Amino acid sequence: MEGHETLNLSRLNLDNLQLETFSEEKKKETHQLLLPYNRFTVLPPTILQFENLQFLDISNNGLAFISEDILMLSKLKTLLAKNNRLDDFSLPKGLGQMQLEVVNFSGNRFQEIPTQLFELQKLKSLSMGGNRLIGIPPDVENLKSLEHLYLGGNNIIAVPPELANLPCLSYLVLCDNRIQSIPPQLSQLHSLRSLSLHNNVLTFLPREILNLVHLEELSLRGNPLVVRFVRDLTYNPPSLLELAGRTIKSRNILYNAQDMPENLVRYLDLASKCPNPKCSGVYFDSCVRQIKFVDFCGKYRLPLMHYLCSPECSSPCSSNSQSECDSEDEAAIPADRLQKVLLG
Repeated sequence: MEGHETLNLSRLNLDNLQLETFSEEKKKETHQLLLPYNRFTVLPPTILQFENLQFLDISNNGLAFISEDILMLSKLKTLLAKNNRLDDFSLPKGLGQMQLEVVNFSGNRFQEIPTQLFELQKLKSLSMGGNRLIGIPPDVENLKSLEHLYLGGNNIIAVPPELANLPCLSYLVLCDNRIQSIPPQLSQLHSLRSLSLHNNVLTFLPREILNLVHLEELSLRGNPLVVRFVRDLTYNPPSLLELAGRTIKSRNILYNAQDMPENLVRYLDLASKCPNPKCSGVYFDSCVRQIKFVDFCGKYRLPLMHYLCSPECSSPCSSNSQSECDSEDEAAIPADRLQKVLLG
């Protein structure tokens, strides 16, 4: 930036900020203040004298908390506080009332995403990689302006379906966690261009992942679905309720609320048709989960979860031959859509 708009005080081994040498005019003109690699353990209160500050970098210090003084920086849009000692109790309660658009708390000690962050209505980029996060709260859906979400290098096990309610999300990084599955609702992220899932414990991807029409990069290396493809999974025998329901549906027996309790009518209406075109069966709760391989761009075959009504129902879709089912899926994917699939 021109003039005195950027003030770089990084790597000066400061433990407090002495502002006597700066004129009032320079303080007003400073829009960016860089303070990384010093020895701050608390946010210097003298920062408040930079009343027009829009960008503040306090990364790589020893900060254990950020005081309420920061709330006075009403024009602040970017807050970088990477590699400090911040945890779940380090942020002021009123942080959510600020006008922040970019927040980077990577490399700290957070076990949960602070609730204050979900109140930032203008937040476009949130980075909390390399913390100790164990999950993603459903409240993440409140960040309607969010475009970039980086949560790599944590201990996250599950991805909430509410994440799909972020209409502007373009880049989602969930690598280096312990994620076991991806909710099919993520197919609703129509703005998503990059999805990083490498180094998790995924054994399959939901079929709905094919609906991410703007996806350009998909990183999957270091997952069991790449290291060892899962073929057959445990099949639980159907209950008597399901057997009866299958009989009614497969024989097209008419039913209505006058014939049976309302809860049974709802149950019958939830029947899923077996995807095997040679099978006319249905299933409810009990099904055979298999892996179906789908071709992306004629180069990568991705394993997607495939459901059959019974072990005896052999699907024509296999990983060893081109089938009618594969051909249909491949034709539906533009050859120039997915530009990069990282499997290894």
